[in-house]
Amino acid sequence: MSSGDAAATVVIDTSGAAIQRRHANTELGLLVLAVIIVSTAYALVGLAQHPVLPAGLIPYGGAMLGLALVAHFVRRRLAPAADPLLLPVAFLLNGLGLVMVRRIDFAYALRDNPPSPLAPAQTVWSLVAVTAFCLTLFFLRDHRTLDRYRYSIGLAALVLLALPLLPVIGREINGARLWLRIAGFTIQPAELAKLGFVVFFASYLADKRQLLSVATSRIGPFMVPPPRAFAPIAFIWVTSLGVLVTQNDFGLSLLSFGIFIVMLYVATARLAYVFAGVGLFMGGSFAAYLLFNHVRLRVDVWLDPWSQYAGGGYQLAQSLFALGTGGLFGVGWGQGRPDFIPFVQTDFIFAAFGEELGLIGAVALLLCYFVLVGRGFTIALRVRDDFGTLLAAGLTAIFALQVFVILGGVTRLIPLTGLTLPFASYGGSSLLANYVLLALLLRVSSGAAETR
Repeated sequence: MSSGDAAATVVIDTSGAAIQRRHANTELGLLVLAVIIVSTAYALVGLAQHPVLPAGLIPYGGAMLGLALVAHFVRRRLAPAADPLLLPVAFLLNGLGLVMVRRIDFAYALRDNPPSPLAPAQTVWSLVAVTAFCLTLFFLRDHRTLDRYRYSIGLAALVLLALPLLPVIGREINGARLWLRIAGFTIQPAELAKLGFVVFFASYLADKRQLLSVATSRIGPFMVPPPRAFAPIAFIWVTSLGVLVTQNDFGLSLLSFGIFIVMLYVATARLAYVFAGVGLFMGGSFAAYLLFNHVRLRVDVWLDPWSQYAGGGYQLAQSLFALGTGGLFGVGWGQGRPDFIPFVQTDFIFAAFGEELGLIGAVALLLCYFVLVGRGFTIALRVRDDFGTLLAAGLTAIFALQVFVILGGVTRLIPLTGLTLPFASYGGSSLLANYVLLALLLRVSSGAAETR
């Protein structure tokens, strides 16, 4: 190499390091801004209860700032070239969700027999989730490492999905057997299992995309790809759907089906898979409506919640009342009645935001999710390897589908499915899984930038 080439290389490397520093400083500034917004929201919720600043404002704000700084410096050290917007936006959603859970605690406290406060547990789960985020970045230094263990990860995901069916540790809550009770903690392993399925689909489809893109076999009048190429993913997919149906969890079943179709299309660019998926979805939905009372009830409530206001339609009706009460600007932090909506802290937390922050606040919240989804698909476009592209696209798709399904249910666009709003809803398993998902996206993002 000539001296001129060496000098050029030094200039390029220095420029790349400078860009990384600017991105890291941008992320740090946005994280500080997120903490300020969350602390302000916390103060407003406290002031709505008593005309003095809440005593826990400084400790709470300090803890949130400390957590943000830890996550930032771990990301800065272990994934220096990663996207600078993902972590601040996710942290903002997490913080606002914590504030809303605390506000719901205040609302529940007005009842004669209030339940135990939810905010302390959600705060602990936030700490656990950020720890899992850091550990994921620490142990996974290259996203392509996951490609080597596709079958092990797929099998582990199936085992996690089936664990709640066990007689001793499995628990049924609200009609769905999705939970494990271990050492006093209740967790939902399906939240982590769905990440395993995305990794398996990404690895397998990256390896077999050429076979799946060409129709070489005939089934009746139709030309299809080789059945052998479909066998492993079809087995994992059908088995997972079967387990979820057995557990009476049609929300995750819908999510699993949607991810499979999206990733298959991204891998092959064949619209035939999309049309076939839509047809299978419509047929499966009709069959589920005929076979399962739980599905039939949700569809009937979706079509006309007012006729069942005293029964199954009460939750959805109260959600619509809350959104209508909020109007354009909302009634203000701490001024609504989110406790009128059953399970508001999980399935319907978006309705609580809509009531107290109004349409403007709800749209701002929605834009945060749009930013995460947009940046995720941008990462997928920039990755050089097929596995990284499919992994980033699958992780983003699972996130986007979950947001669409839960918001569609809350606003009566589609029937309710019982999923939680990522980062914002109460629930440790969901928060943990979404921070791991975020770490995986950042790892792919950093790898893509370093190889450009």
